[in-house]
Amino acid sequence: MVKVYGDTVDNETRCKHYHAPVDIIAIKFKCCNKYYPCYKCHEEHEQHQVKRWSEDEFNTEAVLCGVCKRHLTINEYMMTETCPYCDAHFNTRCMFHYHHYFEV
Repeated sequence: MVKVYGDTVDNETRCKHYHAPVDIIAIKFKCCNKYYPCYKCHEEHEQHQVKRWSEDEFNTEAVLCGVCKRHLTINEYMMTETCPYCDAHFNTRCMFHYHHYFEV
């Protein structure tokens, strides 16, 4: 079982910042190799700067579906609106935050 850090509010990786029904992913931060539900949780719990995943690393499994607990590559996550394993819907508005996690 993967540990998700931050201020989670349930077992599907929702946090105090983002807790809508579709907020069900956690991202492994390259800088610390820890999963957090969002960049705000990372900022509140870590003392280091975020290191973003570069485009040549987008085949890295760095996204966790909070529903089925399966790992997705960054490419898989960015190319879909639902989990390819359990069909749970992801928050499509998360794309506006990609720059916090990925070099886009």
